[in-house]
Amino acid sequence: MDLKQKIQQLKKEKKAIILAHNYQRPEVQDIADYTGDSIELSLKAMNEKDAELIVFSAVDFMAESAAILNPNKKVLLPSLGARCPMAQMLTVDEIKRAKAKHPDAPVVLYVNTLGSCKAEADICCTSANAVEVVQSLKADTVLFGPDMNLADYVAEKTGKTIIPIPSHGFCPTHLLFQPEDVQVQKIAHPKAVVLVHPECTKEMRAVADFIGSTSKICKFAKASTAKEFIVGTEEGILHRLRKENPTKKFYPAYEGAICPNMKLTTLDRIYVSLKEEKHLVTVPEAVAKKARASLERMFEVKS
Repeated sequence: MDLKQKIQQLKKEKKAIILAHNYQRPEVQDIADYTGDSIELSLKAMNEKDAELIVFSAVDFMAESAAILNPNKKVLLPSLGARCPMAQMLTVDEIKRAKAKHPDAPVVLYVNTLGSCKAEADICCTSANAVEVVQSLKADTVLFGPDMNLADYVAEKTGKTIIPIPSHGFCPTHLLFQPEDVQVQKIAHPKAVVLVHPECTKEMRAVADFIGSTSKICKFAKASTAKEFIVGTEEGILHRLRKENPTKKFYPAYEGAICPNMKLTTLDRIYVSLKEEKHLVTVPEAVAKKARASLERMFEVKS
């Protein structure tokens, strides 16, 4: 048997499912039971009643969210080094300091945070529903972390005062995109529609025809009558876009926009993790209970 066949066999034996984020390597996406954004995948795991083991091919905070939402299932992270730099930028102490300074402001945390931080949030959000989550709150001033660019985007869309925590939080990969790269691609592909993730800078968002999360970008591309697209998010999503839209063309807004942490998951690491049930993701129950509440509140908001 080749490696893919061995993984499939192990998966059946252990009643496991493999989840892969949109930014994963093509071969990892192809072997996964589900490909999507972080919360889509955690919800899939919740709905898979027969699965006992979840192999989450992504980064740390996503696997933690799956463990928090699926307390009766084992969640494995194939590569321990797959940590989200943005998630590391926000600490519990920072949230507490911001709360002390703005006691009446609710705390909205992007799911790209560690479980210990989610436990301090009033409600979580994704890049797909951040605007709706903030709009659902009565407060005019909101503490929002950890991505300053998403915070800025939410402020533009809601008209509310959004205080970013920390003030400098960002995604290193999305910060690589520059408007001039889009201009170069536009010269080569003048009819291409520009799709940009809200983690990009304000300058990048200004040149976009559509701004949305990875799931929304995929939906937009599928529904659009356009035949060419310039994509301003991590290049892993191009594999899914091309697979789902074989008659359309997709070009990266910047070819160097690769998240090295997302690419740490390989078929070899999935196989070892599955075989040895290695790198079990655990969240202390007291933390998980509070974090679960902030995630469940998010699910109540219609996107």
